[in-house]
Amino acid sequence: MAGLLTVAVAVTMIAFSVSWLRGSSAPEEFVGSGTGEVVIVVERGDTLTRIASTLAEAGVVSSADSFINAAVVDERAATIGPGKYTLRQGMSSTEALELMLDPLSRRDSRLVLPEGLRLEQTVDAAAAATEIPKEQFLEALSSPAELGLPDWAKDRPEGFMFPATYDLAGDESAPGLLRTFVKRFNQASAEVGLEERARERGIKPYRVLIIASLLQAEVAPGDFAKAARVIYNRLDAGMPLQLDSTVSYALGISDIQLNEEQLGTTSPYNTYANKGLPPRPINSPGEAAMEAALDPAEGDWLYFVSVNPSTGETKFTADYDTFLVYKREFQQYLAEQEAAKAESDG
Repeated sequence: MAGLLTVAVAVTMIAFSVSWLRGSSAPEEFVGSGTGEVVIVVERGDTLTRIASTLAEAGVVSSADSFINAAVVDERAATIGPGKYTLRQGMSSTEALELMLDPLSRRDSRLVLPEGLRLEQTVDAAAAATEIPKEQFLEALSSPAELGLPDWAKDRPEGFMFPATYDLAGDESAPGLLRTFVKRFNQASAEVGLEERARERGIKPYRVLIIASLLQAEVAPGDFAKAARVIYNRLDAGMPLQLDSTVSYALGISDIQLNEEQLGTTSPYNTYANKGLPPRPINSPGEAAMEAALDPAEGDWLYFVSVNPSTGETKFTADYDTFLVYKREFQQYLAEQEAAKAESDG
């Protein structure tokens, strides 16, 4: 983009010289923030000059030159990327530039993937944002070797669709978007030193990613490091992890309270029935969860209970009897929620 801006500067100098030689033939600059609403599309590869022409043709600014003159003195203009922008007609060039730099003008051309989405949820979000049929994403996932996954992923894409905000230009493909998600994961992995630090801990990076996904599903970010310690302590003690989130994943649900039948589900993801980690990540964790999985807090805790899921309050203990007290607090929370729901429905 810096190169495009350099080209734009040169074009601006030429345009300015031509306008000066011709006199005052350029349209008078619009004043103010404009009226109405107009959607313009910046395509991949568009130079600043092309963007300016698009704005002028749509009646957003009075002329391409006026927008270029405003843009070349504002270094933020170099960040204008491809996508749809919701602007107004009859805007001053400065106002138009400010609005293009405002994320709100691009809300319809961005895909936001929150932390903790399962692979299927990521596909649903991407399909909805791009209007690319879901089937095309599923087809691309059937060839995981082409997605740019790290070697240690062994062609298992769950967990590698990194949560972030992605700019859309309207020309995306399902395989291309999935590769973008994985590329962003690889960037985050490098930033936290996932592979190197996992090696230092004597643990495989894939296991770190699995633990990070459990943290993302179970507790609020402020408790990631303590929950990570619980997981390591239970693994070291040979205790089953007993995490509802893994059973919910196996069942394809997101319930936080499971009944006895559900907890008896036959699945390698049932961490009540099976010791050790589940076979794969159960969602795509963010950097904070990966960091905590690599650097857990110090403590002897063996249990944690999110006693108030609404606020994220979680309590930790090494004592089983205290754990039962915390569990009753959680059950009281559920009872109060159910009573409040019944009252509102009634």
